[in-house]
Amino acid sequence: MDTHTNQPDLICLTGATGYVGGRLGAHLLNAGYRVRCLVRSAVKLQARAWANDDRVQCREIDLLDVAGLTEHLRGCRAAYYLVHSMESAGSDYAGQDIAMARAFAQAAERAGVERIIYLGGLGEMGEDLSEHLASRREVELALASRASVPVTVFRAAMVIGSGSASFEILRYLVERLPVMVTPKWVTTQSQPIGIRNVLYYLVRCLETPETAGKTLDIGGPDVLTYRELMQIMAKSLGLRRRWIIPVPVLTPRLSSMWIHLVTPVSYRMARPLAEGLRNRVVCRDDRAVELMPQRLMTAREAINAAAGKIARDEVETAWSDSGAVPGDPSWAGGKVFVDERRVSVNASAERVFKAVCLVGGGHGYYAADGLWRLRGAMDKLLGGPGLRRGRRQRERLAVGDALDFWRVSGVQAPRRLLLVAEMKLPGKATLEFNITSSNDDGAEDAGVTTLTQTARFRPVGLLGLIYWYAVLPLHHFVFSGMLGGIRAEAQTPEESKA
Repeated sequence: MDTHTNQPDLICLTGATGYVGGRLGAHLLNAGYRVRCLVRSAVKLQARAWANDDRVQCREIDLLDVAGLTEHLRGCRAAYYLVHSMESAGSDYAGQDIAMARAFAQAAERAGVERIIYLGGLGEMGEDLSEHLASRREVELALASRASVPVTVFRAAMVIGSGSASFEILRYLVERLPVMVTPKWVTTQSQPIGIRNVLYYLVRCLETPETAGKTLDIGGPDVLTYRELMQIMAKSLGLRRRWIIPVPVLTPRLSSMWIHLVTPVSYRMARPLAEGLRNRVVCRDDRAVELMPQRLMTAREAINAAAGKIARDEVETAWSDSGAVPGDPSWAGGKVFVDERRVSVNASAERVFKAVCLVGGGHGYYAADGLWRLRGAMDKLLGGPGLRRGRRQRERLAVGDALDFWRVSGVQAPRRLLLVAEMKLPGKATLEFNITSSNDDGAEDAGVTTLTQTARFRPVGLLGLIYWYAVLPLHHFVFSGMLGGIRAEAQTPEESKA
């Protein structure tokens, strides 16, 4: 409690738009603290439900700006340092991280902050320590460079939680590769920890003075190889046991290319992560759990809990939240490929929507009908519905209607039609049409309409990736032709059709 203002203590939180920080904010509020978030983008922070709490303050800041940092750290009892620039700074991320940590430590000292709390990485010291883990050690030293501000350092290995980078990489590898030829690092030992256990330590240390100035290793009760974690993941996902074959020739460079190919993680981020996988990451002692007792989740429990969150679409934060990382921004379901095309139509929204609703059935798909018939025949051979289901009515569609091998999932006349694929696919596909008129924005010309056609595909397994890239060259004929046909149909006068 702040005795000067009779208010709860104010805690500074950096990394509030990232994976751990995005969850920690809510936990700090639940523990009765006020929170001041230092972020690069205030707009991005608003995506967090807890950010609208009256006890939350938001400040946009450059973490290299010592003067600005000092101003915003004033009045804060403690400060969490949960940022890194591995994705945004590229190959120079280590130098960028050290510079930001030094600036933060200097500002914290000037502002009178009582303590800095940092989440780093486990890993035995030595010449073979990866650049990624070595940079974490350098950040620890930079934060502790001001003797008047003690630093509490938590070192963790793999953090298991829905949306965490380690969990998602593991999930994608297991989902997409029933047989894996892997680097030697699959035999490296790791002591993973569940995200809820990490958050407990981060909050509890504020009321545990013995943790000030200490470096504490944190991990779950299991010490496992990555091969064992992959098999636990497979069982949790309801998949068969994976065949994992380690070979010595796969270097960190090749490993990172492999991770980049199979998962949505960029090569720039995959490289340091792959290099770090060669290091044994196991706790050296149990001081953390002795000082702050809690029940530690097993790796199996943490993986099951994370998979359950994903299945229920309850992912609170994701690793990609912390930066501009290629991939599906909502993330819970994995990467989604998008093919979006639009065309202007000299007709009303009602006429365009009517033309859209003619698609499929006996009318066909406006273009490349031979390709659609071939796809329907292939679907029938694979046990799918093919094109034989047709449609219930020739011109009207309603939610729930079957439309060849599609199902109508959304209808908002005259603005939107959403179709969900029921054909046999190594993934999930949708086809959406959105219609906007020029007079929607107050324009006088009500006869110009924009039709946007969006095809989305979420691949499942390596076969899903192969399928997407195999059919991609055909999209020009299928989707562009469909748009052109809809436009021609909408622009044709009614009397000409009689």
